[in-house]
Amino acid sequence: MAQPATDPTARTTKESTGRDAASGRPADPPEEAAEAAVGLDMVLVDAARSPLRRLVPPAGTALRLGSSLARQPGTVARRTGELARELGRITLGRSEIAPGKKDKRFADPAWSGNPFLRRAVQAHLATARLAWELIEDADLDWQDDERIRFTATNLVDALAPSNIPVVNPLSLKAAIDTGGGSAVRGLSRFLRDLADPPRVPSMVEPDAFTVGEDLAATPGAVVFRTPVFELIRYTPTTETVREVPLLMVPPTINKYYIADLAPGRSIVEHYVAGGQQVFMMSWRNPDERHAEWGLDTYGQAILDAMDAVDRATGGERVALQAFCSGGIITAMVLAHLAAIGQQDRVAAASYAVTVLDWARAGTVTALMDEEAVSAATEKSRRKGYLDGAQLAEVFAWLRPNDLVWNYWVNNYLQGKPPPNFDILFWNADTTRMTAGLHRDFIQVALRNALTEPGTATMLGSPVDLSKVTVDSYVTAGIADHLCPWQACYRSTQLLGGDSRFILSTSGHIASLVNPPGNPKSTFQVAEDTPPDPEAWLARAETVQGSWWPDFMTWLGERSGDQVPPPNVAGELADPAQAPGTYVFDT
Repeated sequence: MAQPATDPTARTTKESTGRDAASGRPADPPEEAAEAAVGLDMVLVDAARSPLRRLVPPAGTALRLGSSLARQPGTVARRTGELARELGRITLGRSEIAPGKKDKRFADPAWSGNPFLRRAVQAHLATARLAWELIEDADLDWQDDERIRFTATNLVDALAPSNIPVVNPLSLKAAIDTGGGSAVRGLSRFLRDLADPPRVPSMVEPDAFTVGEDLAATPGAVVFRTPVFELIRYTPTTETVREVPLLMVPPTINKYYIADLAPGRSIVEHYVAGGQQVFMMSWRNPDERHAEWGLDTYGQAILDAMDAVDRATGGERVALQAFCSGGIITAMVLAHLAAIGQQDRVAAASYAVTVLDWARAGTVTALMDEEAVSAATEKSRRKGYLDGAQLAEVFAWLRPNDLVWNYWVNNYLQGKPPPNFDILFWNADTTRMTAGLHRDFIQVALRNALTEPGTATMLGSPVDLSKVTVDSYVTAGIADHLCPWQACYRSTQLLGGDSRFILSTSGHIASLVNPPGNPKSTFQVAEDTPPDPEAWLARAETVQGSWWPDFMTWLGERSGDQVPPPNVAGELADPAQAPGTYVFDT
């Protein structure tokens, strides 16, 4: 039985760079995940261009790679000779190269049992290893290194034999079992997906769920509405509630119901059941009429929502919980409130998978250049917005094996419908981003403006996050490719108040949708937040279960007394039941 490759060069590569030589990706565990991840700024730039541009490296990077290798003919000859010898062993059936145990692409027994298929996999892995070794030998600067690895990873993934219809055993078995019907269905799905953006395999059927019935189903009503957002107040289910209400600020990139998925998996449902007053902002899906809405527009919207919550509850303070891009705006609003002496309006603040410090974020900064930024912002300016379908396409190509090629095999090669999954349905329910907000986010990220007091402004106030002394609860996902946990952790050093940092399992979204009861769920927490995230990790303890109850305890300590639920009539002549009307905008 073939065993994983034990090439000593591969071991050296992994130890020296923190990357697995077989895949070119960060080694497990990733010592410097923040230096090899992608981030919000790159996503926003890439989405305004074409995600497929990543399959072609920048001309200067390719030239420098070729020039460096040309100066090392002996090394190139040695590497090429190693590949030739390995291919010889593969041909003779003597190679020990094998895919990793977690590589689902080659999980079918035919890949190892069939001599032809086994050789195809081994040849692919050997060639991929040569690519990573040559990139390592080129010893490029960190920007060029990240750029070329980014391109190489996508090309290597695309060329895997598992993506070829006449080679993949799953495709052949499906065709035999259905008398060719799977191929017809697969071709039909391929043509349908190719017709409209995002031009990637569908991850969920469009009718898999119904918003307002089996998603975003927590009872409530719209109590306030502006051209920018609707404010939903969820119906209390307990005899008493916490005095200070919680206002939730969702991402501006997707719809709000990531926090209110299927019953039993809804963050909102959990909070309400725990006796928390909960209000939710539901952003409008903007179009070309709203092109000028920028950070100030959305910052003012949060203030408007806070005012509406105060009027609805008769209180003077709120707690805030913000997600991803919503957290960036929320932090800036808090800095504005601190600057005008009104920070005491906020009892506590939570930032979920939010990056405020973009310092040298690996591939993010490496792929950014003035020409790319200018082209991206100009394209959205002309259109008035950044299309959500383009964003969805970019998100898919960030993890092509999981989010593109996996569904390529299932949908097209096997002709099967994708499995229904609430998170992927939410992800496909895309929204647009205004040209103004697109421009502002990119500029804040490129200048890393939130780390230098006064570099950015919110509603006319200089942003100084050290003046934000509200206690904060910061969460991150250990496998988050969009907002690396180390980058999220750095928020604890920027904000001026006491911080509690929680490191959850899974990635960007799964770390949030982490309901109690999952036996595999854990989170890590420490009593303090030292400057170095690795020092925090060394002293953190692992807690079994979801972080949701921990947050409820933390929030409860800052939410005042238990009081009867206030009678909220709302301010609208045409009130709507949750999930409101803006969530249905397309």
